[in-house]
Amino acid sequence: MATTVLLAEDNQPSREIYHTVLEEAGYHVIDAADGTAALDLLSTVAVDLLLTDVTMPGMTGIQLLERARELRPDLRAIVMTGHEISEAVVGALRNRACEFLSKPFDAHELVETVRMAMERDIDSQIEVISDRRDWIELRVPCDLAAVEPIQRFLSHLHEHIPKETRDAVGAVFRELLNNAIEHGGKCDPSKRVEIKYIHLKRAILYSIKDPGEGFDIEDIEHAAFANPPDQPTRHMQVRQELGLRPGGFGIMLASQVIDELVYNEKHNELIFVKYIEPQPRS
Repeated sequence: MATTVLLAEDNQPSREIYHTVLEEAGYHVIDAADGTAALDLLSTVAVDLLLTDVTMPGMTGIQLLERARELRPDLRAIVMTGHEISEAVVGALRNRACEFLSKPFDAHELVETVRMAMERDIDSQIEVISDRRDWIELRVPCDLAAVEPIQRFLSHLHEHIPKETRDAVGAVFRELLNNAIEHGGKCDPSKRVEIKYIHLKRAILYSIKDPGEGFDIEDIEHAAFANPPDQPTRHMQVRQELGLRPGGFGIMLASQVIDELVYNEKHNELIFVKYIEPQPRS
């Protein structure tokens, strides 16, 4: 049976385009022109996924998602917006949306996002401790499947900074979170990694704390920064022998693209900082 998508979008041309794209991809699509109509449908129709715009008359997409959670706690959801992106990201995180789409997006991106939302079960296990736009705090299962969606969500909070900087910060965060889950959490989903994202006027700060015993930075042969000068790829062989995923570039990458990286004494918690230009006053 085809997956049923409830599409809540007040802009008729956009709604018709999204509807056609998803139906051609094999999904069964039900339309709603506003949040109230979508909520009525949710109470009467079996829906697998809610795809909602944020800015709609009467009831915003975030308010719709909040109400939808009362009716269908396990409903998968994707939030779309072209305005007030940081506010929408925070609301989407708070209400356990699977994915976030920043307009404009193309047909492939829409279909791929719906596919990923339907395939993953990790989103309901992400605990939001703080959802202020300048202080996001999460507890995440030690499951490598959690890394990509979290990185994508948080990257939308960086859309005011240059793309090169945004990509660099995202790459470092992704690799260091992979390391925390893999080494500190042993890929055990019953354990949690604690993540903080803090946005200051002139800096972006991330903190990652894993549940492990830490490590001796002088004794991690599986990391690229520990390679001897005459063996620049030695860590790859070590990782293969240990049965680890390809990678190990976290510390080396961080040292090259961010401004500060510090560990606690146990080396099971780190903070990294990227300085940014202050935003001009409006």
